[in-house]
Amino acid sequence: MKFSRRTKLSAALVGAVSLALVATGCSSNSGSTSSNGVSGSTITYWASNQSGTTTAADVKILTPILNHFTKETGIKVNLEVIGWGDLQNNINNAVSSGSGPDVLNIGNTWAPYLAATGAFVPFTGAAATAIGGTSKFIPSALATGGLAGQAPTSVPYIGLAYGLFYNKSLFAKAGISGPPSTWEELVADAKKLTTGGVEGIGLEAGSYTENVHFAFITGEQNGGSWYDSSGNPTFTSSANVNGVLRYLNLMQDDGVVSKADAEYSTGTEASADFAKGKVAMIVNQNNGNTSLTADGMDPSAYGVSNIPAPQGGKQINSGIQGINLSIFKNSKNQKADLEFIKFMTGSYAQAAIGRPYGTIPVVKGVTPNFASDKAFEAVFSKVYDTQAAPYPLVKSEGAFEQNVGAAVSGLFATIATGGTVTAADVKAALQTAQDKTIATQ
Repeated sequence: MKFSRRTKLSAALVGAVSLALVATGCSSNSGSTSSNGVSGSTITYWASNQSGTTTAADVKILTPILNHFTKETGIKVNLEVIGWGDLQNNINNAVSSGSGPDVLNIGNTWAPYLAATGAFVPFTGAAATAIGGTSKFIPSALATGGLAGQAPTSVPYIGLAYGLFYNKSLFAKAGISGPPSTWEELVADAKKLTTGGVEGIGLEAGSYTENVHFAFITGEQNGGSWYDSSGNPTFTSSANVNGVLRYLNLMQDDGVVSKADAEYSTGTEASADFAKGKVAMIVNQNNGNTSLTADGMDPSAYGVSNIPAPQGGKQINSGIQGINLSIFKNSKNQKADLEFIKFMTGSYAQAAIGRPYGTIPVVKGVTPNFASDKAFEAVFSKVYDTQAAPYPLVKSEGAFEQNVGAAVSGLFATIATGGTVTAADVKAALQTAQDKTIATQ
């Protein structure tokens, strides 16, 4: 989400910080943009809180990058960093009212339903040319840009993928030589690790966004799909039901996830437990390394791997997570907006945000720079490039996330309070989620 929204990015603090970035000169010689007669324009940019801390931290990260853009083009940027708790509602309100920024960040899983509103500029023809062409993007990332079969109304900006983080010393203590390669090994290892006050796995089991992401992943691993080729929801297929139950059973039957995790919903609690050695494994996106460092965990203390599929399952180990950029159609500064998107998806800005935001490049030819550990980068780059799938590219995708995520959260709550969840219970909950989703179409 949209996700992590964070899609899961961070359960960021709510608020907005504004900063007017003043032009400090004419173009430099980097050649990344040109003024195109829009020097002196001012655009408003809504950025998502990607730092995992405060919105002020994002302002500090983005200010030198945006100042560079102003030097290049003479275009000023009024920056507003908005926390994930507010961003989607603010965007929805802007769509309804017709009053919003010029350019904005969106969770890439929101792209289909936002495209269906007709409120955003499609990146085709002259608009696509103005940003340097859509062929510069990694195809799997560009696929998240809107509705299937239509021109994208957003383009990739930040790439993220899910992976498995594991505590090296706890693994060694349990006699486990390396990360699991199948789901079955994951469960077996987690059982060995669940001892002496340590849980095998930590989950954000109260977060609807995390839960829908893993409902999607486990269903895909089982060979399922959440929509058919005509765009009709198929939430209650056996692959999806069994995938969700497999995920729930980490807490229920396997006993490797604390029932207290059913109350974890901010996107940060499981990570904090991992940093403190309270859990041996977590599932997180690649930018989770920045949060672990902030929580005092040395990068050498953990390793990473892909989230394993069941034996014989499909190697779909992540959704294509991340942040896209869109332009409101009612913006009066579209030439300047396009220059801005060209810059933010160019090599300079993509490299500059890599380390502070822990982001996988979404543009071809940009060297990954989201971690000091090259093995870490290699794992997540491989997942993003070859083991990830886009979330459903349908206009009801937003309702899918909310309703399926809430259903899984409710099932975790049942388990945490002493109840039992069967496959029939999962199917019933997904049927209710499907009915609610159809009602929004």
